[in-house]
Amino acid sequence: MNEQTLNLSISGMTCEGCAETIATQFDGKEGVLDKSVSYPDEKAEIIYDPEKITKDKIIDTINAIGHYKVTGEIGNDKNGKDRYSLVIIGGGSTAFAAAIRTSELGGTALIINKGLPTGGTCVNVGCVPSKTLIRAAEAHHRAAHPGFEGIESQSRIVDFKKIIDQKRSLVADLRQHKYIDVIKDDPNITLLEDRGKLVDEHTVEAGSKTYQTDNILIATGASTFVPEIPGLEKAGYLTNESAYELEELPERLVVFGGGYIALENAQLFARLGSKVTIIQRSAHVLSGQPEELAQALTKYLEAEGITVLTNTDVQSVSSAGDEKMVQLTVDGKKNTLKATHLLVATGRQGNTENVGLENVGLATQGRGYLPVDETMRTSVSNIFAAGDVIGKYQFVYTAGYEGNLAAENALRGASRKADYSVLPWVIFTDPQVAGIGMDEKQAEEAGIKYDTTKLTLDNVPRSIAARDTRGFIKLIRNKENDRLLGARILAPEGSELLMELALAMRHGVTVKSLISEFHPYLTLSEGIKLAALSFDKDIKKLSCCAV
Repeated sequence: MNEQTLNLSISGMTCEGCAETIATQFDGKEGVLDKSVSYPDEKAEIIYDPEKITKDKIIDTINAIGHYKVTGEIGNDKNGKDRYSLVIIGGGSTAFAAAIRTSELGGTALIINKGLPTGGTCVNVGCVPSKTLIRAAEAHHRAAHPGFEGIESQSRIVDFKKIIDQKRSLVADLRQHKYIDVIKDDPNITLLEDRGKLVDEHTVEAGSKTYQTDNILIATGASTFVPEIPGLEKAGYLTNESAYELEELPERLVVFGGGYIALENAQLFARLGSKVTIIQRSAHVLSGQPEELAQALTKYLEAEGITVLTNTDVQSVSSAGDEKMVQLTVDGKKNTLKATHLLVATGRQGNTENVGLENVGLATQGRGYLPVDETMRTSVSNIFAAGDVIGKYQFVYTAGYEGNLAAENALRGASRKADYSVLPWVIFTDPQVAGIGMDEKQAEEAGIKYDTTKLTLDNVPRSIAARDTRGFIKLIRNKENDRLLGARILAPEGSELLMELALAMRHGVTVKSLISEFHPYLTLSEGIKLAALSFDKDIKKLSCCAV
């Protein structure tokens, strides 16, 4: 007799009676030699003859009861195949959030990742490197532009490579401490450096081995979408992945695109000393945002020496030695730009090639994104997708939220829906662009009776005292109930204002109540109170701290 032991973790048991109910399902079942179910340990041990009953049949027997769910296998069976509660293809914040949640729920998770190093886009080539370099550029810029009379100062870059090396060190530290170290001692999470591919809805292949699983999460992220421009590939270009590895500062940089990645990097390199030109196809940068916000930001970028060209159409790219030429039209007129470097930031695309989607009947949409429902399920009920690969909100914090949600719905068999109704976002230019909720156009399209107020920062004492009044705070409220619908902010460090607004929106705080709260004088957050006051009062006729 070929005797094998199967150890399973089980969720849903609430008492000893539950354990007895599960155990009785195997009474007299052919092939089951012995069984033991523990309510306190949330697990079952089944000794069986694989020639008479399969492992999958045992698991299906428990799941068929309806109240309980096998969330994973503890250890390996003797045929060399592993079974997990959740196999995750991808290794970024989505994957780690899902794996940790799986472990918390008593399941086992396998992360299969190859491509970007562990940690994915954010820590390696996105948020972390860009924001630390933005701060370096800001320190350099502000030293030369103190903004106060009687102060003369300057800054010079003596070793650009050291700036990049410091960035590399930060990335390596965070990758180790916030990703690898977080799971290294968790027996329920396995990290495998390999390329995962779907075989069927319960099997994932990596290298020469296959892994059995109850659920699958596709969290392969996204990468730069590169438009088909004649000559671009041959001339060579940078993306966010390669730009942060340059060890010499670009002399002349042309940036393709006008979204957040394009604008953050354009200002970053311009402040460090590059001559930068932005080329944008639409009528203004940040094409998805109100024109007044985009135009105001453009004015500040241009004041720093950045050239912003809109209504452009790139015809071709060519190169001669180290010189790159971009042939384009601007407002229908032909033009040629010369640069030492090109940065492509024309949007993102889902990383869904060679994942084996065709083996389970999944299809992508748009730029390779994987469609899901509100529970993060694909059209195959036990296969989930989350993070940048679904193409919805490409932020690290939404990716983590979605990974957590997918794992919970997978292991609990639940259908909890994603809620993005109060979602703050930031573009880390200077001044920063920050938003939450609806803008005016969206409120109008929703048929809501709304009104708006716009407070320029020359009315905010903190900004006046800091000698930096660039930008404004715009609030949108529902006229019928006095509750906030959204906000758009253009301000130095304007992102720090978002969470007050998020909590107000989440908990239905009225504008009147917002005004009544104490806001310390000479803080930027006082700007929220002043903006709220300006719905019904003329701020210029109020004294300091007046209500």
